[in-house]
Amino acid sequence: MNWLNWLGDFFSAPDHRSGPDSIVHRITEHLVLSGEALLFAALLAVPLGLLIGYTGRGVTLVTAFAGATRALPTLGLVTLAVLLAGVGDTAVLIPLVALAAPPLLVAAVEGVRGTDPDVRDAARGIGLTHPQVLWQVCLPSGAPTLLAGFRTATVQVIATATVAAYVGLGGLGRYVIDGLATRKYAVTVGGALLVVLLAVGAQLFFALLARYALPPGMRAQRRAR
Repeated sequence: MNWLNWLGDFFSAPDHRSGPDSIVHRITEHLVLSGEALLFAALLAVPLGLLIGYTGRGVTLVTAFAGATRALPTLGLVTLAVLLAGVGDTAVLIPLVALAAPPLLVAAVEGVRGTDPDVRDAARGIGLTHPQVLWQVCLPSGAPTLLAGFRTATVQVIATATVAAYVGLGGLGRYVIDGLATRKYAVTVGGALLVVLLAVGAQLFFALLARYALPPGMRAQRRAR
């Protein structure tokens, strides 16, 4: 049986059309879990990154921290979280937040630091306060970089959220894990394909969003060049 037959069996199965094991239900679970992780990561990392990027203090530490987190084993963090917090959403959210926060932190720092110093000085010269310069000048200018960080974090979280199935939670990982456990490889292949499609869809969404994130003046300059 080839992959096309496997996929045909997967998508035509009655259990995958309706009910708690349906494709729509599993995708919804996966998106909710990924969205929660991204929300918590953004609340932690973005404000801190904006502050560090604006003041210029702690940039080296942020770079070192972001590099170190890449070596963290996600499944190991899930196991540790289960031992500390028990089986539940927290056991998965902790490693997912730890995965999503570094790219968001770095993107916020680099987005603000990339603002033209002359523009910042001019904003201060017309009487804007530091918070006003940050929110009205630096943040719009750094929006494309920040969105690129969100794109990276989102794809990583969607791909990694399959580990939720290891601790009995839902999402598309249920297809992958349960399919392997029962040797129903059609289910495994179908679940893996859905994860890939979901990650690619998120990639395209943020790429399109970033295209229109530049302020009108900067878009006009790019078109002129």
